[in-house]
Parts: sequence; C-alpha cells; structure tokens
Amino acid sequence: MDTALENLSKEQLIAIIHAREEENAHLKHQVDLLKRLQFGQKRERFEGDPAQGVLPFETPAEEEVQQQEEIKEQISYTRKKQSAHKGRAALPAHLPVEEVEIYPEGDLTEMVCIGKEVTEELECEPARFFIRRYIRYKYAGKNGEGVKTGELPERVIDKGIPGAGLLSMILTDKYMNHLPLYRQKQRFARENIPIASSTIEGWVKQALERLDPLYQQLRFDIKAKGYLQVDETSIKVLESDKKGAAHMGWYWVYHSPLNGMVLMDYPPTRGALATKDMLAHFRGYLQSDGYGVYEKIGQRTEVTPVACWAHARREFERALDNDKIRATKALSLIQQLYVVERKAKEEQLDAEQTKHLRLDDSLPVLNELGKWIFAEVKNTLPKSQIGKAMRYAMERWDKLSVYLQDGSLHIDNNAIENAIRPIALGYDKLMIMQSAA
Repeated sequence: MDTALENLSKEQLIAIIHAREEENAHLKHQVDLLKRLQFGQKRERFEGDPAQGVLPFETPAEEEVQQQEEIKEQISYTRKKQSAHKGRAALPAHLPVEEVEIYPEGDLTEMVCIGKEVTEELECEPARFFIRRYIRYKYAGKNGEGVKTGELPERVIDKGIPGAGLLSMILTDKYMNHLPLYRQKQRFARENIPIASSTIEGWVKQALERLDPLYQQLRFDIKAKGYLQVDETSIKVLESDKKGAAHMGWYWVYHSPLNGMVLMDYPPTRGALATKDMLAHFRGYLQSDGYGVYEKIGQRTEVTPVACWAHARREFERALDNDKIRATKALSLIQQLYVVERKAKEEQLDAEQTKHLRLDDSLPVLNELGKWIFAEVKNTLPKSQIGKAMRYAMERWDKLSVYLQDGSLHIDNNAIENAIRPIALGYDKLMIMQSAA
C-alpha cells in the first residue's frame, strides 16, 4: 500500500474512494458519450424510460390537498389581519358617486329601518374615476329585539379607500405597463385627486399581500406538470434610500410549456440561492441554457436536464465568420431538425405522434451531426469559434437529445425567451420599492 495512504484516517480513505468512484463514473459517461457521437444513438434509447414517467406528471393527491389547506389558511389569516388605521382624508367631492344599496338578508316585513351605515371607496373604470358609495340599511325588529344591517362586501383593503378595480389598474400599470408609481401619482393629480406617494405605496404593498395566496398557488401549479423551462435576466434596480443610485438585480423566469404558465421571481442574486425555493423539490424535465446553477440542479436523480438547440445553433452562427464551410454544414443539419418541428406543428400532431416523427426523421439527423462533429472537432483550434461551437454541442449532446424522449418537450428554450422579452423592452430602469417588495 502507498505509504501516503497508510497515514490517512478511515474517513479520509472513504472520501478518496468516493472521489475516485465519481471520477470513474464521469470518465465512463464521457466514453459512452463519445461512442454515441461516433457511432450514433439507438432508437431504443428514446423509446421510454419508466423511471422518468410520461408528461404531464400527475401531482399526488395528498400534495394537492396539503397545498389547498395551506392556501385556505393563508387567505383566512390575511382576512383576519387588521392593521392600525390613523384615519384618512375625505374623498374628493367633485367625483361622481355610484351608490350600491345593500339590505339585510332574510324576511324584513316585521322590521323597521332605523338608519344606515355608509362606506365609501375610491374606484375607477378605464379613463374614469368615480366613488362607489355603499349604503347599508339597518333594520330593527318591531318588537324591539335584534338589529339587522346589510352586509358590506369583502374588500381588498379593509378600511381603505381604493376599490379592486383601482388597485388592479395600479398594479397592472406598475408591473405590466412599466409605469412607475410617481407617474401614476401625477395622473391622480391631473384629475384633482390628491393622493400621497406613501399612500399609493401602501396600497401596492397591501394588494400584493392579498395576492400572495395566488402567487403560492402559481408556484405549485407551474411545477406540477413535470416540465419546466427556466432562464434569468438582469435588471437595474433603483435604490429606495439613495436617489439616483442603482444596483444589478435579477429576474428568474419559469415557464411551464404544458399549460403556458409563466412565473417571474425576483431574488436579488444570480447565485444558486435564487432557485432554492422554486426548484428544491422539483422533479421532471428542466430545460435551460448551460449556466452552472442549472447544471448543478440537473445532476439530481429526480431531474432530467434538457438543453436548448437554439443556444447550440447560435454558437455555430457566431462561427460563420471564423469557418463558414463547417459552420454552414452544422447549421444546415440543425435546420433539418427544425423542419421536423414545423411539420409536427403544422400537422397538429399530439405528443405521441410527435415523438414517433422525431425518432423517424430527427434521430438520423442528430446521428449524422454527432458523427460529423466527432470527426471534425479534432481538426479545430479549441479557442476558435468553430471549435467552441463544436465543443459546446459535444459537452451537452445527451441533453440536446433528451427532447426525443417525449413529444411534449420543446426543441429549444425560445418560449421562455419570448416571456422575458417584455422585461428587456420595458425595463431600462425599474424601481422596486422596499415597502412593496
């Protein structure tokens, strides 16, 4: 035995053994990958993996029940939670008033109206502000027993003046139409409605708190199908306590292709911690680019990583100026893969039909491309763009081929990039108020 090893503890020896086993497994995988590139992949490899399951995944009934109970508890807590209110200014007298009369339920024939309670909220329709005035009539029994008052409808902000329509407009303008709160305040001012900045910020914060149960349900539903696309994009965030100062933030965007749901999460980091809550218990297909955070998640046994052919194609497009002949050859073969995808879409094939079409038409093209890369990469400089493009594809060959396993999988990540595009178009600068985060 090596004298250096004789002096090691049992724990250190075990760690060395595990490290060498992992290294051997990695080398074996590399050898298998090179064989698939050189000799082609077999159809049987994609016919079905019982361990992976078929899309869409079925969420266990107990998880569904648990999720619904958690949402009910959260909604109940939000309704009961009351914040201290120091009073508010009267609503502007010049606005039109829409009155909603509410009478107590049940038989009122033996009761007499003794008064009414009035509650007002500021409401709006597109391009029109108005006041909705709830007039709740109160009835007392003729025999002097009991009083009934019309029930006030549940409101988004208890004891607050904004109606649901007004809050919807503020949130939509802020987060969808990229209209900062200070500009929205100017809109109120033009209508001679004095609203303080702190008031609007408070409305946004409380509205987001009410929406949190929907957000939690969206987080649950978007992962339930077993197929998720993920990408991240940078965004400049203005500092709330330093005028004009900004820091780099990150939007993490999750897209479920099977139901079209999109979730945008804002953890202020691009590190692995940003995906902890969303992907900690995810199982299924995860489609992404080659960023290291996704690579690490893809190593989990319950996750099958799926690479993006659009990213691989871009590497060869960048190589057109470096090596036009070989780059054009690769792009031509990749284009044939997309021809198959268009055919499946035009003929409106279902998942099973799409899978068979891909195995018939796309698998031979993939094998041809793999063999060609294996033969040509040895004749390229590693730091040349054509060499980088070939190695990018080689290193992800298995992940680039995974979409053959299920017809529901996409060939690329373009769908999520389309979901991200509005952020790039509309958010040159975005102020995320700490009070509304």
